[in-house]
Amino acid sequence: MNTLAIDQGTTSTRALLVHADGRSEIVAAVQHRQFYPRPGWVEHDPEELLASIRACLDAAATVDDVGAAGIDNQGESCLAWEAGTGRPVSPVIVWQDDRTRADIDRLRADGVEEEVRRRSGLPLDAYFSASKLAWILREIPEAAALNARGRLRLGSTDAFFLDRLVGRYETDVTTASRTCLMNLATCRWDPELCRIFGVPIEALPQIVPTTGDFGALQSGNRRLPLTASVVDQQASLYGHGCRAAGDAKVTFGTGAFALVVTGPAMLEGHGGPLPTIAWQKTGEAPTYALDGGVYCASSAVNWARELGLFEDFEAIGRFDAPPAIGRGLAFVPSLAGLACPHWDRSARGAWLGLSLDTTRADMMQALLEGVALRMAEVIAAIEERQPLSDPISIDGGMAANGYFCRFLAASLRRPVVISQEPELTAIGTAALAAEAAGHPFPFERRGRTIEPTPLPEHVHARFARARRAVQSYGG
Repeated sequence: MNTLAIDQGTTSTRALLVHADGRSEIVAAVQHRQFYPRPGWVEHDPEELLASIRACLDAAATVDDVGAAGIDNQGESCLAWEAGTGRPVSPVIVWQDDRTRADIDRLRADGVEEEVRRRSGLPLDAYFSASKLAWILREIPEAAALNARGRLRLGSTDAFFLDRLVGRYETDVTTASRTCLMNLATCRWDPELCRIFGVPIEALPQIVPTTGDFGALQSGNRRLPLTASVVDQQASLYGHGCRAAGDAKVTFGTGAFALVVTGPAMLEGHGGPLPTIAWQKTGEAPTYALDGGVYCASSAVNWARELGLFEDFEAIGRFDAPPAIGRGLAFVPSLAGLACPHWDRSARGAWLGLSLDTTRADMMQALLEGVALRMAEVIAAIEERQPLSDPISIDGGMAANGYFCRFLAASLRRPVVISQEPELTAIGTAALAAEAAGHPFPFERRGRTIEPTPLPEHVHARFARARRAVQSYGG
């Protein structure tokens, strides 16, 4: 039996077919737009995302013997739509969007952050869906009018997709765990959290396990059983083969996201890494994880390319000079603020230590090192709560950069494995769907291992000083 995975990401939607023997192939890839109507605002067109999924399903229509399908989503991206018709009444407000920072600041001033963290496991941050959903209800009159008539639906993109594609108003527990509205211990919407943020609990979808019967997707003239729905980063965790407590992965995409399995135990993050749901298979208790992110990874590289700091990606795969930070040049990639473990949206990115002889190559070397050193901060914070297994598995666009991967291993002081599979998010989604359908496919964790080399002792301290400097400037 073959399994189809639909990977609905920040910049594209992809369809991956996994054969019964574990071989995989991309069936379709559809790019979609991002809109930036104001500084700090990031949006998608809901109908365009839906059309990209349907295009992927149409492309898979000629594939034989597809017995199950799974879909993964962006996590914190959310919207509002009308019950019954499925008509969107808001754009998709993307996880990167920062429009609700002032709302978050007001809530923090009200002294509710500890209560929010105790119930949801998450800090107050515009990254998560709750403040975005409240903004929609407050700022879009049609959303408020539909709510008054009991016709409003609020949720992450997965609930919108399921409603429109299979007629089920549901969200899986991993996605719900990223909203700041779900009680992490009970895996149910929390009335007090909904009250704090001003989100009507009756407008939210039903929370269900990650695998099970989600209905059927139309693919050409046939209907495919949909047996898994999951957040993209949790899907990637599963695709990396992480199953036991201490298994960790890092995906270096638009942002960089680390996840480590903690098993049946929900570990408190204590203000640093975030406890979250890794997955919940139907009929089983949830498996928990710790999560830590860096808001800008590949997006920082692409930003630098647009500035003209380099033209060809091969040009930044190696450098003849010693590490830039060892020569006094540091870059802090807080272009959208600092996530784990600092949670400071006011911080802004910067190069520190520039001089008249600094070159574009020096600046790019420092940028790559900055992303690695930020991830080293994240991993150190996670390891304080959960001992990690070696090696750490990595993937994503930046994993193709040889210099970055070598510096990352050195910064982490542990080996990293660069996965040979470029579609681990979709692989994880397909694996969950296939297992739920009773037809698991073989999985082999393959990759190239990079052993750490020593860095000068002062490197981490120098980067910490640079990071504190941008925090002071932003504040």
